[in-house]
Amino acid sequence: MANKGYQQTAKVKDIRVVGNEGMGIVYVGAHSMWSGNYMSEHDKVISEKLGYVLCGGDLSAPTDVSEQYLLDLERRAFLELCSEKKTLERLQSLLQTGKILRN
Repeated sequence: MANKGYQQTAKVKDIRVVGNEGMGIVYVGAHSMWSGNYMSEHDKVISEKLGYVLCGGDLSAPTDVSEQYLLDLERRAFLELCSEKKTLERLQSLLQTGKILRN
């Protein structure tokens, strides 16, 4: 790729995230969806982890963060989910049947 002129784009360093204030909204929304039987317990876990990443993690106030910071949060959340039995069951179901398991 380098021989064809590819150059890696510069990483963004000023992405505004909302921190804990946004996480409160994520938790309330996930709990409402779960208590209304619109999502499973594991869907709730996944949505809370995704919200954690999108809100920028455990920050006390809105903050500008780097792209790498968010990528690191995303990687950690993904690996944590991959260690859960229900995530592995979903992945196995998707690979074997092509359908998403709602566990």
